[in-house]
Amino acid sequence: MAFEGWPAEALEFFEGLAADNSKSYWLAHRDVYETCVLAPMRELVADLEPEHGESKIFRPYRDVRFSRDKSPYKTEIAALIGDGYVRLSAAGLAAGSGMHQMAADQLDRYRGAVAADVTGAALTQLIAALGRQGIDVAGGETLKTAPRGYPAEHPRIELLRLKGLYAWRQWPVEPWLGTPAARTSVADFLTAARPLGDWLARHVGPSDLPAR
Repeated sequence: MAFEGWPAEALEFFEGLAADNSKSYWLAHRDVYETCVLAPMRELVADLEPEHGESKIFRPYRDVRFSRDKSPYKTEIAALIGDGYVRLSAAGLAAGSGMHQMAADQLDRYRGAVAADVTGAALTQLIAALGRQGIDVAGGETLKTAPRGYPAEHPRIELLRLKGLYAWRQWPVEPWLGTPAARTSVADFLTAARPLGDWLARHVGPSDLPAR
């Protein structure tokens, strides 16, 4: 089936889960999760895969082994779509694309590209273009000072201080979340963010360090 949006019951499910994050709530409302939350997400990513790449929907269970918060369930549903990310929660819809956290070798390459005149200027232009489309660009964790080897007065010092770089957009709860317009919003975001992903792929790339 084609994606038709998330019904109001999907948001109500997450509101209830936030208030009662328990196995009893989950079991009592699992059919709502399956039909009103998970099924539309499957339809959405299936619609987007031909243009934006393979998808993966995250499991609803939290890994609580190393967390003080022992709540067993995530109060959102999220999926990867190619280089992008989409999330639905009681707060609304969100989408992202980029590198949330870079490894040490990626940071070295990123900072070199940001500092260089041509590639750094190109990145600044990409970020400005995204801003004109209502898309924020963030970097997660940020250094308090300039990274070692770079002057504090560098014209792109704010970008140099970032430890990641990704495009991000959030939409509040609106009636259109229950219509195919939600697919259009996510697809338009992924298309708009693609130049940033291309810049990162070309100048940063995957980490060569062994996985921990």
